[in-house]
Amino acid sequence: MIIKSAEFIISSPNINKCPEPKLPEYAFIGRSNVGKSSLLNMLTERNSLAKISGTPGKTQLINHFIINKNWYLVDLPGYGFAKTSKTNRVKWEKNIHNYLLKRTNLLNSFILIDSRLEPQKNDTKFIEWFGVNRLPFVLVFTKADKINKKTLADNIEIYKKHMLENWEELPEMFISSAKNSAGKEEILSFIEKTNKVFYEK
Repeated sequence: MIIKSAEFIISSPNINKCPEPKLPEYAFIGRSNVGKSSLLNMLTERNSLAKISGTPGKTQLINHFIINKNWYLVDLPGYGFAKTSKTNRVKWEKNIHNYLLKRTNLLNSFILIDSRLEPQKNDTKFIEWFGVNRLPFVLVFTKADKINKKTLADNIEIYKKHMLENWEELPEMFISSAKNSAGKEEILSFIEKTNKVFYEK
């Protein structure tokens, strides 16, 4: 897939304010500071499509971008150690869950995982929530350029073994790096194939 256009549409506080669900949609979510904004900018080849911030928890709304005029990319609030009140965190979590459960045109969610780390409790808990609710998702291991290939392979193998303790089969996985565009072609090809299914209905 070639990205010809990528435009910001709206930031919504909840699902009721989101655009009409007429186009295929893909959500990107992960722990705070996992490299989500950098990944989105890399995928779309727009340096400032998603604002990059050193402050975890900067994204606090459901952000819609229309890509090639025919599908939505959605930047969701991160989870984890955002510097905000417990009340705000609970509100974010409720809005995110509501969006993920009820957004009818949401075809898949990309859950971002920091490839440098061992399985984190808040990541695995969130992934399990997807499983319990039978929601489609894939994993994207970010920041692959920041560790050597052997460590990267070892870390992903550890993740797979950890997941297989509770899962009968593993979700599709992508390895990415915003710095060298690793994973870009694979992720966009996945979206392109899924879009075809949506439009063939």
